[in-house]
Amino acid sequence: MSAVARKLAPTTRLDTKLKTFHATVLVTRLEEWWVEAETVEEAQALLAAGDGHHAGLGERVHVELESVLDSAD
Repeated sequence: MSAVARKLAPTTRLDTKLKTFHATVLVTRLEEWWVEAETVEEAQALLAAGDGHHAGLGERVHVELESVLDSAD
């Protein structure tokens, strides 16, 4: 996934201060997990119970901004 950057135009006021904002973000990832099992049903039960093996971090498939908090000055 590529990142996009944008260049901000210089401000005309020299006394402009930036504020810090904290956010809560929901990130959904597509990950690959695996288990050893005798049947599909057993594999599904093992994965649902968290008994699988993680193959690596997945790519972000969805990002949703939940809230933004203004920092106290």
